[in-house]
Amino acid sequence: MSRHDPENDTAPLFEPVTAGDLTFSNRIWMAPLTRARSTRETSEQTPLHALYYAQRAGAGLIVSEATQISRQGQGYAWTPGIYTPEQADSWKLVTDAVHDAGGRIFCQLWHVGAISHPVFQPDGAQPVSSSAWTPEGKAFVGDYLEDGPQVPHQEARALTRDEIAAVVDDYRNAARMAARAGFDGVELHAANGYLIDQFMRSSVNKRTDDYGGTLEKRLRLLGEVVDALTEELPAGRVGVRLTPIGGPGGSHDDNPHETYPAAARLLSGRGLAYLHVVRATDHGGAGGEKSEGDRILAAMREAFDGTFVANGNLSPEDAAGWIARGDADAVAFGRAFLANPDLPARIAAGGDLNEPDPGTYYGGDARGYVDYPSRARPGDPLPQS
Repeated sequence: MSRHDPENDTAPLFEPVTAGDLTFSNRIWMAPLTRARSTRETSEQTPLHALYYAQRAGAGLIVSEATQISRQGQGYAWTPGIYTPEQADSWKLVTDAVHDAGGRIFCQLWHVGAISHPVFQPDGAQPVSSSAWTPEGKAFVGDYLEDGPQVPHQEARALTRDEIAAVVDDYRNAARMAARAGFDGVELHAANGYLIDQFMRSSVNKRTDDYGGTLEKRLRLLGEVVDALTEELPAGRVGVRLTPIGGPGGSHDDNPHETYPAAARLLSGRGLAYLHVVRATDHGGAGGEKSEGDRILAAMREAFDGTFVANGNLSPEDAAGWIARGDADAVAFGRAFLANPDLPARIAAGGDLNEPDPGTYYGGDARGYVDYPSRARPGDPLPQS
């Protein structure tokens, strides 16, 4: 187990923070964590998901696992959807449980674009992207194919103009479904090399129409989707996640120092709840010389006029330092929340942190999901799945 040092001051993490329409009790937010435990055929949530999220309701804000806005948007086995009334109603189990435990939760809206496989697509069609592109690596298809669980990605095709408009409508519908499900807001997943990032990144987007070529055109889909979401929900209930570096499939941008601060400026002036940015994690700590990724984050922080959330390999002490210096307003923790359902309480007490079990990250049942011990219930029996 790793150990948090109580001699280091983490008080900044426990100050309230306002983001958009809401005030959150602390700045220790839970990052979206794909766990691949939704129902196979319907992509719905279950009472087990409600328990998992309720256990973590001490977070200032929970951002849900990435949740596809359409069947076309799915790219991994056993991930949840938010595009049918039945899916929304299954998520209501989760939001009710989180609210009953005193927490808040946003739904992360997801379209993977090319990071998919025909097994997930309507009628076995090609995955889609900004341009024709074959991602590096393999698709996680689980038991959907006999030769799974991982198979090579196949070439994606470019979306037509009419299809882009249909994708924007899918985001509108997902926002409506998220409201039906009782979420406090939504986070647009425009990060990690997925569909919106595939339009932003120069290595993938080779279009010559109004959605490609210049930086302004490559950012057009991002702006149109945010506009669509804020037509359905108050702007103060909409956050956006961006990732200047990294993501599956091997995509990149030739000039992230220009592209991502420009995206942050595009999102400014809209009254959005927050901008959530993932830093490169090829280095540790927050002191000393900033890495290339952190310099991009600093430029994005300066360019965005609202609440700024950082994520990526920060210890509690580092996170408190980022907040104290004004580098971020809140910090989202991923693996630490996976293994420590009571993470804020553990940080406050300076206690040991459980180490996560990578073998139970994706797929499975209650083991490695809802059975991590908390300080309040160290000897709880393993819940039944």
